[in-house]
Amino acid sequence: MGSVTRRATTAKGAHRGGLSASDLGGVRGLAVAAHRFDACRRVEEVVEAAAQAAVDVLGADACAVARITQETSRVVHLDPPSNDPRWHQFLSTTYRADDRPALRALLRNRESWVAHAFDAHGRSVRPGDTSAGDRVEVEMLREVGAASALTAPVVVNDAVWGQITVVRDVDSSLFHVDDVATAEVLAALAAGAIARVDLEQQMRHIVADDPLTGLANRRTADQAAEAALASGRETCVVMCDVDGLKRVNDELGHDAGDDLLRAVADVLRRAADAIPGATAARIGGDEFCLVTVDQPREVVATTMATTVAKFPLPHGAAISYGVASTAVMGSVEARHLFRRADQAQYQAKRRRARARARTTPPISDPVQAVERLTAGGAVAIGAAAPAVVPRLCAFAAAATETLGGDSWAVRERMPGSQTFTTVARGGSPADASETRLLTVERDEWVVEVAVAAAASTGRQVQTALHALVAIAVDGAGPPEGVGAG
Repeated sequence: MGSVTRRATTAKGAHRGGLSASDLGGVRGLAVAAHRFDACRRVEEVVEAAAQAAVDVLGADACAVARITQETSRVVHLDPPSNDPRWHQFLSTTYRADDRPALRALLRNRESWVAHAFDAHGRSVRPGDTSAGDRVEVEMLREVGAASALTAPVVVNDAVWGQITVVRDVDSSLFHVDDVATAEVLAALAAGAIARVDLEQQMRHIVADDPLTGLANRRTADQAAEAALASGRETCVVMCDVDGLKRVNDELGHDAGDDLLRAVADVLRRAADAIPGATAARIGGDEFCLVTVDQPREVVATTMATTVAKFPLPHGAAISYGVASTAVMGSVEARHLFRRADQAQYQAKRRRARARARTTPPISDPVQAVERLTAGGAVAIGAAAPAVVPRLCAFAAAATETLGGDSWAVRERMPGSQTFTTVARGGSPADASETRLLTVERDEWVVEVAVAAAASTGRQVQTALHALVAIAVDGAGPPEGVGAG
């Protein structure tokens, strides 16, 4: 790349931030840029600082910083914003390496490039003049009426992260080899800042986030509560507990339990999204919390109730939660607010258990158990799709709920063997602390129902179960005597 005589020495971006053109040029300008990068804490801030510094240090009319992924360049920041549609087309168009040979060469060789639409004397370069740079880039410059462009790669962790492109118009000098060196130093400073910020964000994620759910952890929740209390505004803490996690872990395995915890996290995340400034966190195990600031207790409680009802948990699990607010408790320490919310959550769990006990039918009596089982099972089978599996699933779910259980499964015997494969499984809204397993076989089908320990499982109940499974499998009408004591 040969040297090009400069026609002018006008420095663009002069007096930015109170600094003169001499302050922003050359080595001093790079030092100013380095200090700007050092203050950045997000990648977006680094990109903005890089674009501003490129305009200042290189005396450019405009700069575009682009992110390159899968050989596609996409502009993420433009400085200054251009109202000229031609400039905007040149600088901010998303394009692939297949369409722009200069990008392909930059990715392959990690080298900067320069292109000129005019020569050092202001004359338009002749078509096919290879000394002017890549033909496509020259033509792009000609279309927008610009004189010169320079692009330097931003290499982060030994990979091309993006590129910095600067442009000068016809009233400015052409870019030359010294400008290329300056642009490459600036790109290296930006790359170092991006790598640092990315590492800091990863470390913050490791320190502040729960690895299973992606929510904040207990430390972050405590910090959010302390900050909210220090603001003097109303602070609420919602403590949540998962009803049914142990059962899911015991019966379905810990992978299913982890999925359940992630589902709980999703509910909390949705609630936090609906409350400005809220922090959702996993305290540990099956305990979660929500910390809010400057939100009335009624709004927080309503949002929680609406979100929990709208997004039910799988496997018949549920969320019990309690709310504590400084509007009720007054000025307290964070630990007292968490403790009060935890007490409210425990009371909610007790109320849920008592309500469930009141609505549970007297299934210990065999006659009533059979009557309810027959009525509920027959209705479920009749409403299901006319195929064996849907009818069996509908019956199993109805039987599980009727007998106070918490889970069910439908299995099928593999042809020519005694091995069974699980076709479907599920759980009812009940969450019994103790259950026992009832198994009913019909031909190649097996239905397993986990029922409450207090439920009657004698001869009458077993007869009803076998009759209903036969109805589901054979499609026959209910035999005489089913439901009789």
